[in-house]
Amino acid sequence: MQQKPTTAIIVGAGHRSLMYAEYAKLRPDLFQIVGVADPNPVRRKMVQEKFGFSEDMCFESAEQLAARGRIADTIINGTMDEMHLPTSIPLLNLGYDMLLEKPFATCEEDARKIQECALRNNVKVMVCHVLRYAPFYYAIKERLMTGEIGDILSIQAVEHVTYHHTSTAFVRGKWANSDRCHSPMLLSKSCHDVDIIAWMMSHTKPTQVASFGNTMQFKPENAPAEAGTICMKDCPLVDTCLYSTKRLYIDHPDRWAIYVWDALEHLESPTIEDKIALMKSDSPYARCIYKCDNNVVDHQSVMINFASGATGTLNMIGGSAAPLRHLHIVGTKGEIVGTFEESKFKVIKIDPTPGAHNEECSIEEVDLNVTGDMTGAFGSHGGGDIRLIADFVEYVRGGRPSLACTSIHDSMSGHMTVYRAEDSRLAGGMPMNIVLL
Repeated sequence: MQQKPTTAIIVGAGHRSLMYAEYAKLRPDLFQIVGVADPNPVRRKMVQEKFGFSEDMCFESAEQLAARGRIADTIINGTMDEMHLPTSIPLLNLGYDMLLEKPFATCEEDARKIQECALRNNVKVMVCHVLRYAPFYYAIKERLMTGEIGDILSIQAVEHVTYHHTSTAFVRGKWANSDRCHSPMLLSKSCHDVDIIAWMMSHTKPTQVASFGNTMQFKPENAPAEAGTICMKDCPLVDTCLYSTKRLYIDHPDRWAIYVWDALEHLESPTIEDKIALMKSDSPYARCIYKCDNNVVDHQSVMINFASGATGTLNMIGGSAAPLRHLHIVGTKGEIVGTFEESKFKVIKIDPTPGAHNEECSIEEVDLNVTGDMTGAFGSHGGGDIRLIADFVEYVRGGRPSLACTSIHDSMSGHMTVYRAEDSRLAGGMPMNIVLL
């Protein structure tokens, strides 16, 4: 195994990349950030000062970085979804290993190109499916591996995306319009959940998928008659509307700061007055929720058929009052059911022994004592972020990867399911075949 610290260059210095980069502060003996490539000079400077490397390791683009040859061990690629192909290929061709943000490609053609490039160059590419690393899902996978609930018959997943998350990311924000971001909501948000289904079912492969979904809530015809276009500028409902930018962002200025206040990042300490001014401007986050240019779904249902004969479902609902991820797996000998936010699940097994149980089944309750959506330096995704980056470093250093290791080849199953599910939705729910090479 490699002895000296693994070196990494950040490509795309957004929130996700910087979250993973923090591992270099925690374990400098194992991991070091030695460069950055980002078109934004403010972000380049911020990363340079944070990690203490020289100006000659700052680049405006992945292409400029690639022109220098291979000058580090690995890349943390946190660019926007549609930029993954052009930023990954030239660096993989140089022999860089890569941590690549999900979804790793916005279409099947790009996914296969990145996968083939990784194979051709014999490099390691790990996709950031952080939910696999959350203790909740990891513990359930471990229990499935024992075979104690028998052969899986059905796996059912539910994801509720809160009203403020839906508004910020998928109506007003970066992933609101698939013509711009090139990712439908199922890909940009719920590829996590489809990957969890595929991972739990890794003993078999998805063969068919069908899907329904649409934009039902957030469209102009649903706007109140008196609604304005900029909440804090011309709307009389600014203090009462559930989706008022004043109520979502000014009253909660820190909740979605990484998105909403990105236009103020050139200011060292933006004031509340700066934020109010932004909410009265032409910022995309200042718009009436019903009068944006969003076109991604706000709810979608997915049905999957597996080669084993098992079936799976995912129901994603945007605009819920509270966040929720729920999982229910039913096997021939028992079932596992639990809720991510509680970090608890039950293992329920068939047991007809007379007098043993009131319900003729045994019930084991597992409490992992982890808050499902922790915040902080390494806390998001139920504690999955820190575990993922630690596993990536172990992986590229030649150690044994964990059960959750998301190599690009392993990640294809979930991505292909999402691509075909969106094809099905656009075709009115027609079943689509899934072909995995």
